[in-house]
Amino acid sequence: MSLNKVILIGRVGKDPEIRYFDSNSAVAGFSLATSERGYKLANGTEVPERTEWHTIVAYRELALFTEKWIKKGNLLYVEGKIRYRTYVDNTGIRRQVTEIMAEKINFFDSGNASYRDENRATPASPQSNSGHTSAPVHETEREEGAEPPSELPF
Repeated sequence: MSLNKVILIGRVGKDPEIRYFDSNSAVAGFSLATSERGYKLANGTEVPERTEWHTIVAYRELALFTEKWIKKGNLLYVEGKIRYRTYVDNTGIRRQVTEIMAEKINFFDSGNASYRDENRATPASPQSNSGHTSAPVHETEREEGAEPPSELPF
């Protein structure tokens, strides 16, 4: 048995880039920053904050959701799997890329204890225990100018 599962909570580093293909399918890509706080060791040594940058890739409906709602600075919860890909660049050099293939993207609000969809609960914010749960808002239920849904509408 094997498992390829990644869970990240971080901030979007730049607005997503969207590409469309002949078959009307889309792919979205954006960077996500996750940070570990700095700390001081018992001997007085300062360990600085460490930020990791992740490349997130979303396909089909998830790419359309990304295009419409995700912007630089958003705090997101992303579930997916890690993928390594190699390619040859324009200069003929072989490159390797590490990407997170998104399977689920939620807006993360540390003020809410948990997020849920119609089938199951998803991870709660570790900083909150308010018990507040937010239900997804489907595309057809939103009014013009309304906030984006806390979860994907599918």
